[in-house]
Amino acid sequence: MLSDETVLELRNKVRAKIDFSGSLSDDSLMRIAEEIVFEWCDHHPLTATEKVKLVRRLFHSFRGLDILQPLMEDASISEIMINHHAEIFVERRGRMTLLPVSFESRERLEDLIQTVVASVNRVVNESTPIVDARLKDGSRVHVVLPPVALKGPCMTIRKFPDQPLTMEELVAIHSLSPEAASFLKELVGAQYNMFISGGTGTGKTTFLNALSQFIQSDERIVTIEDSAELQIRSIPNLVAMETRNANTEGKGEITIRDLIRASLRMRPNRIIVGEVRGGEALDMLQALNTGHAGSMSTGHSNGAKDMMARLETMVLSAAELPMLVIRQQIASAIDIVIHLSRFRDRTRKVTEICEVIGVEAGEILLNPLFTFEEEGERDGRVLGGLKRTANPVMRMDKLTLAGKKTGEGVAI
Repeated sequence: MLSDETVLELRNKVRAKIDFSGSLSDDSLMRIAEEIVFEWCDHHPLTATEKVKLVRRLFHSFRGLDILQPLMEDASISEIMINHHAEIFVERRGRMTLLPVSFESRERLEDLIQTVVASVNRVVNESTPIVDARLKDGSRVHVVLPPVALKGPCMTIRKFPDQPLTMEELVAIHSLSPEAASFLKELVGAQYNMFISGGTGTGKTTFLNALSQFIQSDERIVTIEDSAELQIRSIPNLVAMETRNANTEGKGEITIRDLIRASLRMRPNRIIVGEVRGGEALDMLQALNTGHAGSMSTGHSNGAKDMMARLETMVLSAAELPMLVIRQQIASAIDIVIHLSRFRDRTRKVTEICEVIGVEAGEILLNPLFTFEEEGERDGRVLGGLKRTANPVMRMDKLTLAGKKTGEGVAI
């Protein structure tokens, strides 16, 4: 493997041959990189494969994401974790691996980070060392700089597939049962408000994308996210909005709360909030309680019941309301809670589908409709599936208005 010093030397030779006074095509840059590599190989023999890799690395150091570009092009990699410039991990099919590659210097990684965040009008520096951004392909980027990151610049990239998974594909990989998928299709069509909960990396955004495919194409949808990740392609009348950080003078910040309020004037049929983490939960609940039936959102929790408690805490961070009032708001706004979990075999599955049926004795009542039943383990794989409980759907009003007599589901 080539040393970082060698790669830096070759990059500088490529840079010296570039005429920065005019535009340079990709073909011209590739020819310059090939010329430098072939010239260097006259005294440092490499195999044909190694030459190709070196040329591509030099090219991507100017036009792509440097050593990360091949990782971004590898469909088997779902996450890239850079702990510092010389320590890069990737996740493949749920397993993390340390790669034998590194940036040639901390400064090179810092330059790349600045390029990425600047492309989406974000700023990251010592005064604001944490930022969320995204790449052109929609991949999510999270950056933490020193002095917060003690080992050096830290960047995490969550990749998303070019084509979002459909509900049929999620059924095929046993993330949920066909019956549950059919049932959810009915509920989306009947405009039930849904909340998807789960831990980090459980597939909440993926599942939200799949659910959105059940929305009628003649509806108007507004999506609101911190960093745009949703890939809703079946709705032509779609408005996608993203938050904005404050500028260097501390002005111009646009929060999720601001966007939720703005969305109410856009005449949406449904509002989809990518994730709620704080006081915006209050605005989301108010939007769901003011006629935007069929809206959806996600949040972090350990279970459906835990999600209700977390929502209470989020609302309290925005307004000092009586707990009973908050719980009544939650029970009125949210119809269905879908919880996803990541199992020890690294698979992601729906483990709960619960109906929110109201408040009794001051507590939010959940009606479990589907629960995951584990049936052992074979060859390292968790066996079991999402099973329908004996509990009927209690809030039938929306299903009835949609022309459904039962909530039993139909085939996909």
